[in-house]
Amino acid sequence: MAETPQRTPKQDKSAFAAREGAIGLLDGVLEDRLQLSELTQGIGPLSGLAPADKARAQRLATETLRHLSRADALIERYVDRMPPLTALNVLRLAVIELLVENEAPHGVVDSAVTLMRRSRQSRRMSGLANAVLRKVAVEGADIWAELPVPRLPKWLRRRIVHIYSEEIVQAIEAAHLAGAPLDLTPKDATAAPALAQTLGGTLLPTGTVRLPKGGQVSALPGYEDGDWWVQDAGAALAVRLLDPQQGEAVLDLCAAPGGKTMQLAAAGAEVTAVDASSKRMARVKENLARTGLHAELIRADILEWEAEQFYDAILLDAPCSATGTIRRHPDLPFAKTGKDMDPLFELQAAMIDRALIALKPGGRLVYCTCSLLTEEGERQAKTAIARHALTEITPDAKQLGISPDWLHPGGGIRLRPDHLSECGGMDGFFMISLRKPG
Repeated sequence: MAETPQRTPKQDKSAFAAREGAIGLLDGVLEDRLQLSELTQGIGPLSGLAPADKARAQRLATETLRHLSRADALIERYVDRMPPLTALNVLRLAVIELLVENEAPHGVVDSAVTLMRRSRQSRRMSGLANAVLRKVAVEGADIWAELPVPRLPKWLRRRIVHIYSEEIVQAIEAAHLAGAPLDLTPKDATAAPALAQTLGGTLLPTGTVRLPKGGQVSALPGYEDGDWWVQDAGAALAVRLLDPQQGEAVLDLCAAPGGKTMQLAAAGAEVTAVDASSKRMARVKENLARTGLHAELIRADILEWEAEQFYDAILLDAPCSATGTIRRHPDLPFAKTGKDMDPLFELQAAMIDRALIALKPGGRLVYCTCSLLTEEGERQAKTAIARHALTEITPDAKQLGISPDWLHPGGGIRLRPDHLSECGGMDGFFMISLRKPG
């Protein structure tokens, strides 16, 4: 048997820095109810870390949040009472490293003990960490395999179990636990089969190239040349539903980070992309530059911005609860409480009304949200149709590469995380194509 390579002091220091950063992220999500995207920007728990250590810290925090209830169920077997939050997060992280990441027990246990000692609130618990984690390392794997799939938070589960069914909700929860693979959209749709073969991926019926999760995206062939970009299969369907044509004037509202903008430009449309965030629009600019595509970029609040022309087609990917993306963002259930939903519903309706002002008579509007809630999807579309005498453009399931079962009886397309579960699932979305009266 080959010997396990010895870690150098530099490697040990790097691994510890990533673990310490991950604990900071977990504290921020679970105590301050901040999202990981907020905690990883500017000054925060990952400040000063090398890029590789930042990436590892984010991955560890993400996987810990994904498996949080399972980690707690295991820890509870070995303690009389659960320790305070930061100490508990040290134990949670170590459990994930041992049982999900399959890290060597010696390094994980030693790091957890050191993390406990470095915190004033938990330094007395270093002995507890040592005792608990040594037991987990020996017998935890068998217990772990029998632990139940984490449930959605009550505020969300209560809403969607009545929309779908208990069986479907359990399938969604299983998809969340499985996580998400890496989805790529090729700049040239006809090159998708060759791209899948080059990267060792799978070509989905929808045209997305799917790779296993993990690895450095920027190191993959074709990244520097701008041959593709990262985009979930569900998100990529919205542009395919809009069906942009060569030379059409198309408006992309709430455009950042730019996946849909690039799809529209790659189809030959004359694209105007609008978003309120200057930071996020900078990412759109970077992505367009990398791929060699062009769009007019406008930073503005779409409720105040006045278009200087009418557009043939408009894509509105409206702000929403993002409950369809939990498989990618397991911090969402902990950072959100469900109490801030009503203002979102009102904002979505106002954005639809505003978008239609800029649409030519007879033009097409695709409205979509990455949400599991009907209030942000089916109901929003139904009321918009009534307000503006819109008509639905019936989607062609075969042409889009989707199952006819995904077409909602009331109109539009309903995507769920458990769709395509046999090959990695997809984000939850609602999308509908609507025509403005001529």
